[in-house]
Amino acid sequence: MGKMILKFEARHRAALIMALLLLMADFYLFLGRILFVPLLSIVVTVAWLPYWADIFKESKKQKELEARFPEFVRNLTGAIKSGMPAASAVVHVAETDYGSLNPYVKKLANQIEWAIPFRKAFTNFGKETNNAVIKRAIATVIQAEQAGGNIEDVLSSITGSLLQIKKIREERKASLHAQIMQSYVIFFVFLGVMIIIQNLLIPYMSNFGGGAGGTGLAGAAPQIIKKVAIDFSSPGALIASMGAWLISLYGIFLMMSMIQGFFAGVVLGKLAEGDLTSGLKHSLVMMTSAFIIITVAQGLAA
Repeated sequence: MGKMILKFEARHRAALIMALLLLMADFYLFLGRILFVPLLSIVVTVAWLPYWADIFKESKKQKELEARFPEFVRNLTGAIKSGMPAASAVVHVAETDYGSLNPYVKKLANQIEWAIPFRKAFTNFGKETNNAVIKRAIATVIQAEQAGGNIEDVLSSITGSLLQIKKIREERKASLHAQIMQSYVIFFVFLGVMIIIQNLLIPYMSNFGGGAGGTGLAGAAPQIIKKVAIDFSSPGALIASMGAWLISLYGIFLMMSMIQGFFAGVVLGKLAEGDLTSGLKHSLVMMTSAFIIITVAQGLAA
């Protein structure tokens, strides 16, 4: 999948303004309350939601390009087999509807009509789509054409390979649907265990044997830093309090949950759809859920 350039358009600015308004409302209405920290995750989500939407939209577009490209190659192969020259065949099949691939096919046909060499026009076509699968297929066609091979056979072979790849991906996605649901269940069970440990087990251990002459866990209990209040009085105090919070019990538990959510989502996307970008949507859901659930549980235990 090709590289994506992040933009800063009106909707991105609107999302940032909305996030700032929500942040100010959070400080004004909920500072010092249970919902203050969980609402921060909502603020961050609103701020980056347009960028996440752009990433997922581009990912969806690339998948549609890959799905439509075999149809284009199949039509092109049929036109060439009917006796048309390769250049004329491209112009002919460009009249067919290929969905999101249409602008690139039309541009390819226009370049052919403008007498741009077949090889260069197809190279430009691959670069314009910015899709790794299409680029590899076009590179194979160009190499075969340079070597004097039969372009009809090459195109037929590429079509079969692309369709086989598509079939394998769909079968893998279908077979892993149950595993995706299982992974989410396991993650939320993990969050439940974390809540039980931080809200019930750790306080119990802190009080265990707390009487005179207590040893073992009792002796170590007073050293446990359970919670650190974030100091907003100055930038230096904020940084210092954040550093202390990160090594506190609450900070460690929250970071563990967030890290687990991120990597569990990435791995899930890689297994289900074959690329890390697809896993980011699972990571986003898991990390946001972890942040809200753990911070609310911490607020209730305070």
